[in-house]
Amino acid sequence: MSKRSSAKFKLDRRMGENIWGRPKSPVNKREYGPGQHGQRRKGKMSDFGIQLRAKQKLKGYYGDVTEKQFKKAYEEASRMKGDTSQNLIGLLEQRLDMIVYRAKFAPTIFAARQIVSHGHIRVNGVKCNIASRRVKPGEVISLGSKAKEMALVMEAQSLAERDIPDYVTPDGNAAVTFTRVPTLDEVPYPVKMEPNLVVEFYSR
Repeated sequence: MSKRSSAKFKLDRRMGENIWGRPKSPVNKREYGPGQHGQRRKGKMSDFGIQLRAKQKLKGYYGDVTEKQFKKAYEEASRMKGDTSQNLIGLLEQRLDMIVYRAKFAPTIFAARQIVSHGHIRVNGVKCNIASRRVKPGEVISLGSKAKEMALVMEAQSLAERDIPDYVTPDGNAAVTFTRVPTLDEVPYPVKMEPNLVVEFYSR
């Protein structure tokens, strides 16, 4: 499991956007960047800077996955048929920790990764603690018996700030079925994501 190396909300402030759509985000109060120079007027960004920023935002949204994992997902997406940017989103959305987050079993993607790594998640009834495991359409993701009673899970299920998307079908409060790989416009991002710029960044 990759360990988060910096405060998660620092990314929000660096991007100037509330990338997870959380009510606690500091961007809701201060839209400028962190640090003593955060309020300086920003100059025009280069094409490379725009692409890098798009990559940092998308990578950060998925729980700051490691550069190695993220690049591997891009390389796999580029080998697949069809639009590479759509393929990349599809692969990222198939991660087990992301399905747990989408199913509202955890309040944040970071909490989802922790629940998976602590062995509280079942895939087709079998315990799985690998957050990056790829979930295939038709597979059932469920909570372990202990997880059903966890305050964190109960808090997540009561959150009004996000809904379960169409490609994740609930079966009661403790299980969901991943029905299909989504396209970019089906994924409920709170802010605009630009995977086409990420593809440009890596294909330079």
